[in-house]
Amino acid sequence: MKEKLRDVFYRYRHGWILSYLLIYLMWFAYLEQTVTRRFHVIHMAVDDYIPFVEVFIIPYLLWFGYVAAAVAYFFFKDVQDYYKLCIFLFVGMTVFLVASTVYPNGHCLRPRVFERDNIFIDMVKALYLVDTPTNLFPSIHVYNSIGVHFAIMQSERLKEKKWLRRGSFVLMASIIAATMFLKQHSVFDVITGCIMAVVMYTLVYGADFQAGWKRVYERSYRQI
Repeated sequence: MKEKLRDVFYRYRHGWILSYLLIYLMWFAYLEQTVTRRFHVIHMAVDDYIPFVEVFIIPYLLWFGYVAAAVAYFFFKDVQDYYKLCIFLFVGMTVFLVASTVYPNGHCLRPRVFERDNIFIDMVKALYLVDTPTNLFPSIHVYNSIGVHFAIMQSERLKEKKWLRRGSFVLMASIIAATMFLKQHSVFDVITGCIMAVVMYTLVYGADFQAGWKRVYERSYRQI
């Protein structure tokens, strides 16, 4: 039994990197509790022309499953792609934490009164209760969604799964749109999230990184 457990831990030892989530959650919780009133207001003129559409709460909440499912899939199926995705996500999440710490920020975009009453409105109200309109840029919803889609598109295992790749794009685009239609983010947050994602893509999936990672993988994981 001990040998089997030892084999399992050895085979999935790459799970160590997920311990970063503890740091992220504690840091984010600290920011949510401290950045409440005094912050720099983020706003662009175009924000005022984007309507509030409550049905976008669905793709917004699907983000959690989208990211978790991608990490879990690559964790079990492809260690190289798993590490690339985790590096992509965690570097961006750290940049977000540092930005919010150095430059406390928030917005005043949320509707004060809801003109309709339905199940989607109730879901949005619940979201607003647990998620403050602070610590916004670059948007992690946007950044991580793009990161997951990049990982899926770059995966050799999934290159023939056209339905999955197309579905990923639709979900990614819907999540990005949801951040604005739910008044969770300014267009500025979305733009900065996209820019950071493009920069990280060139780093994580660039030729130099790929060659370096291949050497590390061959030395450390050839026995898996």
